[in-house]
Amino acid sequence: MTIVKNIPILLFTFFTACTHLQPVEKIDRKALVERHIVNITTVDSVSSLTVGNGGFAFTVDFTGLQTYPELYENGIPLGSYSNWGWHSFPNIHNYNINECLKNYNYHGRKVSYNVEWNNTSRKEAAADYFRQNPHRVHLGMLGLDLIHPDGSPVNPRDIDFVSQSLNPWSGKIESAFIAEGYAVKVITYAHQEMDVVSAKIVSPLISKGLLRVRIRFPYPSGQHTDEGCDWTRPERHISLPRYATDTSVIINRRMDSTFYSANLAWKGKARLLKNAAHDFIIVPDSLRDSFTISCLFSPEVTETSVPDFETTERNNRVLWEAFWSAGGAVDFSGSTDPRAAELERRVVLSQYLTKIQCSGILPPQETGLTYNSSYGKFHLEMHWWQSAHFALWQRTALLEKSLGYYLRISENAFNTADRQGFRGYRWPKMTDPYGNDSPSDIGSFLIWQQPHVIYLAELCYRSKPDVETVRKYAGLVFATADFMASYAWRDRVNNRFVLGPTLIPAQERYPPETTLNPSFELAYWYYGLATAQKWRERLGIQRNQEWDSVLVQLSPLPKSGNIYLATETAPDSYTNPRFLTDHPVVLAAYGMLPQSRLVDTAVMRKTFDFVWNNWNWNETRGWDFPMVAMAATRLGMPEKAVDALFMKTGSNTWLPNGHNYQNDRLRVYLPGNGGLLTAIAIMCAGFDNSRTDLPGFPKNGTWKVRYEGINKLP
Repeated sequence: MTIVKNIPILLFTFFTACTHLQPVEKIDRKALVERHIVNITTVDSVSSLTVGNGGFAFTVDFTGLQTYPELYENGIPLGSYSNWGWHSFPNIHNYNINECLKNYNYHGRKVSYNVEWNNTSRKEAAADYFRQNPHRVHLGMLGLDLIHPDGSPVNPRDIDFVSQSLNPWSGKIESAFIAEGYAVKVITYAHQEMDVVSAKIVSPLISKGLLRVRIRFPYPSGQHTDEGCDWTRPERHISLPRYATDTSVIINRRMDSTFYSANLAWKGKARLLKNAAHDFIIVPDSLRDSFTISCLFSPEVTETSVPDFETTERNNRVLWEAFWSAGGAVDFSGSTDPRAAELERRVVLSQYLTKIQCSGILPPQETGLTYNSSYGKFHLEMHWWQSAHFALWQRTALLEKSLGYYLRISENAFNTADRQGFRGYRWPKMTDPYGNDSPSDIGSFLIWQQPHVIYLAELCYRSKPDVETVRKYAGLVFATADFMASYAWRDRVNNRFVLGPTLIPAQERYPPETTLNPSFELAYWYYGLATAQKWRERLGIQRNQEWDSVLVQLSPLPKSGNIYLATETAPDSYTNPRFLTDHPVVLAAYGMLPQSRLVDTAVMRKTFDFVWNNWNWNETRGWDFPMVAMAATRLGMPEKAVDALFMKTGSNTWLPNGHNYQNDRLRVYLPGNGGLLTAIAIMCAGFDNSRTDLPGFPKNGTWKVRYEGINKLP
């Protein structure tokens, strides 16, 4: 028996302490968000701003609409993109995706992969066609038509005193400038529940007949990375005005087999002029100095009324306030570290950008709905980085919208696994709304996207731990685990399971034919299969014996001395400069992932130190820095966690509009934004079994961080 003495003193101390407890001050979310209103005062090609709703986005230039797209072609282009708008060029040569298949040796048997071909004209052309098609469609350029009194166009150099702001709290872009000596003001919104852009234009130039509204429609360019517009082929598509009145018009669009419509409506009377085959001008009457217009883009002809500007403004005000008032928030305002204000800015704007670009029914492409990269297709290995944070910031419903995509493409995933002789679902890498696997000499061999579905489903369960969630995603979890278990090869000589060959790891520097046992993929295989077993237990069914066999005998992470290697078959990983580039993803084995029996934290700490001091950080991507911060947080190195987020290198550049700039090709990179929010989640709320609050921030007195509504990582 334990005898506790001095009970009266202990009780007095306890109640005295309680009387001095202060309630935790709630974060003033409106003040937090509006500290980071974006202000633009110059014409800068990488400072375009975007409004959107997750499934539709509209990017504007300094005029508040898409008036001068040519100025932004090599910066952040002016896009009008949706999740439903896709197009394919006619397959006039009758290419078949099976023409892209090539066999590779998988432990003595042949396994086929979709690849790019060289020196075989038919196969190469087929691969090019299926990489290019389908591609995302630019729906149309809606801009101002500014003219001089003599009818000549107003050029950007004729415009003065540019001022523009984006308020994330209300989803409003407000633009102002001087043209022809007169002020012009434009307010722009995207409806949060419909694919509508709406604008209010105020200027004396309207009544003078010198300011009109112009909408133009391009043919798809079909390029890998660009604004998606080909203006040189008017004969290849149709733009047909229908049901025109003095307050509205529907323009039907036909491009090969793709159809959609642009339904425009405005307040007051205006005339519709046809400037060219795909170029229309709306001329307001000359009795007023203001004009409001809305444009609804739709994949079909619809009789749905177009919400006017006032309705769209009200819709934004209500739903954006609801977005910011719920879910997570982090306030750095009490910090004295000089980086705190910039980190808070990045966090706030990343929430805005991922909400408008990454919260639709499809996984987002790396450049979101701003402009096309990879022909507008998305990379499923990036889905975790762009969308996992929604669940961690208690906005799980936004993650679940795109998680349903896997249910819709499961038949394709089954067919891929079956063709290759595996069980379950094998998920594609670079893909489209239909789950097609784009031919690639790299992407087809990646495997680290496979466990993402299990991890994301687990985050949904942690947000809502009930049997309904388990039943909703159990089929995906179990079929993914079936593939993973059947993909692991049993090495009977060494009594273990191995991964590869054939594979390319997340660090895309290793040949598929010889690469064996990459460290991160081994750790992720373990996490995925172990989590899938938990899901079986939650449903009250027995553990899968095959999965357990792989878990028990999965190869250990390869090491050289006391440092984890990138792969078992590259013992020179850290002496060959070529292998010190791209993603240092070995750190994700205990950063993105929790500790398992495969990970020795002491070895991972030495690995971290080596990578930190020797990596070529100029050859990385934007999600690498949050990944390193996550590893540093788990390893108890908060100073390094913050330093990683502020590493000075090109791909860690953050623009005034909140975008993570990478290089001349990827001027927008949303995995960096999403990765930052996930890193902040673990740095604030920690991870399962973490022992301190705010484990990712130094305890030196310079960081005062308040957070609410954020979940721990596994």
